[in-house]
Amino acid sequence: WSKSYNLDKLVVARPAAVVRPKTAREVADVVTFAVENGYKVQAKSGGHSYANFCLGGPGTTNTVVVDLAELKKFSVDKETWYATIGAGTLLGDVTMKLHDAGGRAFAHGVCPGVGLGGHATIGGIGPMSRMWGTCLDHVVEVEVVVADGRILRASETQNADLFFGIRGAGASFGIVTEFVIRTHPEPGNVVQYTYTFSFGEHDVAQVFKQWRDLAYDPNVDRRLGTLITITGHAAFIEAIFYGTDEEFQASGLPQRLPTPSDLTCDAKGWAGHLVYFGESEALHASNIRSAFYHKSLGFRQQDILSDGAVDKMVHYILNAPKGFHEVSLFIFSAQGGAINDVPVEATSYGHRDKVMFYENYIINTPNVSQENKDYFIGFHKLMLDALAEPKLISTTYAGYVDLDLGTGVKSGPAYWGELYPRLRKVKTTWDPRDVFHNLQSVRPVD
Repeated sequence: WSKSYNLDKLVVARPAAVVRPKTAREVADVVTFAVENGYKVQAKSGGHSYANFCLGGPGTTNTVVVDLAELKKFSVDKETWYATIGAGTLLGDVTMKLHDAGGRAFAHGVCPGVGLGGHATIGGIGPMSRMWGTCLDHVVEVEVVVADGRILRASETQNADLFFGIRGAGASFGIVTEFVIRTHPEPGNVVQYTYTFSFGEHDVAQVFKQWRDLAYDPNVDRRLGTLITITGHAAFIEAIFYGTDEEFQASGLPQRLPTPSDLTCDAKGWAGHLVYFGESEALHASNIRSAFYHKSLGFRQQDILSDGAVDKMVHYILNAPKGFHEVSLFIFSAQGGAINDVPVEATSYGHRDKVMFYENYIINTPNVSQENKDYFIGFHKLMLDALAEPKLISTTYAGYVDLDLGTGVKSGPAYWGELYPRLRKVKTTWDPRDVFHNLQSVRPVD
């Protein structure tokens, strides 16, 4: 129950206690007990916080963790097609239950072990997001335990300010015990294409430039979810198209992607796509406890990486310390589309202007060396230098926790940008004693 997700010694968490309640009433009782005895509180759903915030985070021993693993209620209203889902349900279970309940779906990430509770309160981005938006954009109502122990409902019409805070910064405002979520009919067909480019045969900088031009096009077909991953040996473009192969070919998208060394194509129905992704992600570092270090950044339309910036980036990657690429990944993912249709003030997800995120990971045992961290910091500086003027305020998605951004009010604008002052006011209203606290949670106004 209390094992950290990131095992690096600098971020390992040691909570005071971990409790697994079975009902919202029991969650409320735990919160009340913690407050009366001077403890902070954090919820744990799937337990995938990069800095172990779901266990209180590093350097803290006075956090009571509310593990939501027993809260797995699930039902679907066949008239509205709204799904009511417990906050402890994992994404892999959510998707299959929705499939079995009438062929329904909503946008979210693809790691099956991620918990809905954290995912739907921080953003929830994935390959479906360009088509449908973020996970939290589908949340229409929540049941939530707040700092004084009350169990409340929150929506756009009931406790609306609390609802605003929960949809993007949920860990700072309460513990959601169940979600009411708007769903879509499943896409009938899904085709996944993997383009492989070996360094000996391709100019990786040119490959990236072609992908960049596609990712930055605001008019590109929203049925496409795509990312590019660069390792020390090859580059891989993943293109997931929510339609048939014939529709993909007719869309003009294949002509805009570079010619690879190898191309694989998997055409599947929706359920087969979910199983395929679940099996793939189970092997990915994001679903395995390990010691890792991570950096990330969001890019607006005006922050398009110039050809010169791309050349510098690829040169930097190809000149990494010896052995570095055995345990590292550089990932760039396309955003925009339906995500950016939502007004920035509608939720506390602060990235409606982003068209791309980069994230990189390095995994070491037992800990990440300072040399490797310094290398990643150098790469991150290249990315920051490439941004347009004026430099953006909101730098990255709060799901990509980065302790280098600082703590408290210093880190807030980096995740929530211009929304942070509003979030602090909401925090002051609903949690003035800062009960729901981690190193980078929203702070009440002094």
